[in-house]
Amino acid sequence: MTGASDRLSDLAAGATDEFDLTDPDHQDRLEQLAGTLLAEPSAEPAALRAVALDAPLEFRMAAKLVESRRALLTAPPTRLGVVFAMWGEQNRLTPRGPDNPHGEDSLRTKIRQLRWATAGTAVTWTLYAVDDGCPHGSGRLAQEIAEDAGAADQVQVLFLAEQVPADDGPLRSLASADDSRKGGSIILGAMQAIADGVDAVIYTDADNSVHLGQIGLLVAPFREHGARVVLGDRRHPESVLVKDAARWGVGIKSLRHMQRMAGEAIFGRGILDTQAAFKLYESGLLAEIISDPVVFDFSFDTDWIGAFLARGIDFTQVPFAFLDSAAESATAKQQPMTTWETLLKGMVASLRHHDLLASPASREMADVVDEEVRDYHDLDAIIDVVPPELADAGESSYGDPEVMSPAAMRAWLRAHRPAE
Repeated sequence: MTGASDRLSDLAAGATDEFDLTDPDHQDRLEQLAGTLLAEPSAEPAALRAVALDAPLEFRMAAKLVESRRALLTAPPTRLGVVFAMWGEQNRLTPRGPDNPHGEDSLRTKIRQLRWATAGTAVTWTLYAVDDGCPHGSGRLAQEIAEDAGAADQVQVLFLAEQVPADDGPLRSLASADDSRKGGSIILGAMQAIADGVDAVIYTDADNSVHLGQIGLLVAPFREHGARVVLGDRRHPESVLVKDAARWGVGIKSLRHMQRMAGEAIFGRGILDTQAAFKLYESGLLAEIISDPVVFDFSFDTDWIGAFLARGIDFTQVPFAFLDSAAESATAKQQPMTTWETLLKGMVASLRHHDLLASPASREMADVVDEEVRDYHDLDAIIDVVPPELADAGESSYGDPEVMSPAAMRAWLRAHRPAE
């Protein structure tokens, strides 16, 4: 046993703590390490998890790939639709180069990752890459890349602008693609996947932040335990998370406090990572959920979550590896507080629609969001300051009205309101 443990420790010691999403050599190294671990007799699940706890980043990521691959090798026949939206992705879709420092060659990379994960298994997949009205031609570029990669039969490129306005169906409320901010395209991709007869829909982001070799982590509870909803959770202690915590100012505490209190129906169920772009929905349930969407923007995640919670559907959360691709992200391309405005406003609208504002505090904080957050400027005004009530607050305090009440948050927002 000691020799087996030493072998895993040696492999961990040879791994690196660096991983560049734009470097194909890093992708090669990761898959080679995962292959070595899959062939290593001592790499039993418990032993692998134990060594991975304190191992370098590359080893921890490889351990997730191993767990996923093992699940897929034993899974029954399963058809998956993997959906992502594209807007302004012309750089990340193409390889890194002197004129494209943040290029990730992301579509080719996704194809490669899915092929690696499912080779020799009964799991099949189709990628649905959906152009969200991109003015830079992300959709056309994706079509060319899929053809060049010999994957045109497994990659469907859809264009939201070609499907709206619609007289009926889930997209009937969209006048044009300009009314969508990701959510409309994810819905379109899900609609097509369901129409094509997939068993489940997975959605992710257009970048390489989530290695799709991990899809087995979602498929396992779906197939082994009948889970109709499987949510990736970056906050899980066994997750691998590399993210720039300094992206927000100290006022993020106020935003999280508002989010957790108004969203008590979600966060109170232990769903703390609502925005993780690594989720699986059983296709029959998802068809119900998207039949009457409330939002078509970045907040669609909480709309879908609210929809299944309102139906009394149980869910499973799984840890996974996530490496932030921040340089070309939507948050980086726009005023950051516009994202938070969208998330807060959209969540409140969805929870009202699903009748999930169950407690007085959640209803009061929802009113604060509706009435005091007029636009992103009101959030920008508080992002670099923190209320005294939240100065020492941690995760367990967010959303607690005893720590800071809705009335106190209303007063804080008004006190810092920008002059008109």
